[in-house]
Amino acid sequence: MRHAEEVTFGGGGLNRRAELRGDAEGLDALARDPRARHLAVWRGKLLMQGAEDAPILAPQPGGAEVLSHSALRVFLGECPEGGAWFAHDISSWEPNEILEAPDSFLDRSEQFYPGLDGARFIELRAAMARITPLDAEIAATARAIIGWHATHGFCARCGAASEAACAGWERRCPACGAHHFPRTDPVVIMLITHGNSVLMGRSPGWPEGMFSLLAGFMEPGETIEAAVRREVAEEAGIAVGPVRYLSSQPWPFPASLMIGCHGEALTTEIVLDPKELEAACWVTREQMLDTFAGRNPAMKPARRGAIAQFLLSNWLADRLD
Repeated sequence: MRHAEEVTFGGGGLNRRAELRGDAEGLDALARDPRARHLAVWRGKLLMQGAEDAPILAPQPGGAEVLSHSALRVFLGECPEGGAWFAHDISSWEPNEILEAPDSFLDRSEQFYPGLDGARFIELRAAMARITPLDAEIAATARAIIGWHATHGFCARCGAASEAACAGWERRCPACGAHHFPRTDPVVIMLITHGNSVLMGRSPGWPEGMFSLLAGFMEPGETIEAAVRREVAEEAGIAVGPVRYLSSQPWPFPASLMIGCHGEALTTEIVLDPKELEAACWVTREQMLDTFAGRNPAMKPARRGAIAQFLLSNWLADRLD
């Protein structure tokens, strides 16, 4: 798919400079460089600033007071114009002010650190469709890697407390010597079509009117194509024939890789697995165009920034080549 890397979190241009991760002294020097950018991450939220409809990341200088709460520093890489990026986990900080309470599906609350005019901690899902490709890639990387450290503090081999290493891209066990690396969970997400229609579904507990493409985790020993056919058959009872890859999207909530595929349905009768789907239906191009335009009272448009919206938009525009 020629437009594959236009998906949110894809193609930002961050140079990860993995060869520098083992050079502790060199990274300390990079961190002290005036061009270095230090991004604070608070309980999965990124420090951002600017207008609500066009937020940008709000990196701080190395000596910023907000970084005094840092329990972990991760080297993210360098931006195209130069200057290293570091992410800092400051989850131990306790905010005093919250702007807007969270809802049941998306935490829209914002936390302000004293003295940082206009900067606030924002949930990435609330801003992902409005930030630049480079900011999106940096934000996704920071959120995912810090989230991995937060849930992998102990050795999976012997149970002892492990330690961050290699600029934050590894954890090592001082007790048994095991090395642990960040994981990414592959998820297939499927644009399943039959003629002029696409298969849409909704999970139990989703907000009213929210539908999306079917998706599911891949299993060990399974190809992408097999996972697409299995998931669609399990969730909706639809048999799928030819499958082809379209695009992928890092999804740092917490650490998935969404693998977008196009599958051609061989059958159309829907048989739901109620544990997986609350509803599913075939939607014509004309109906989906109305949905995207907000003229379908029964279905909301796919969430901007998500690969489901990206795939549906390209299907509507006949750009799946």
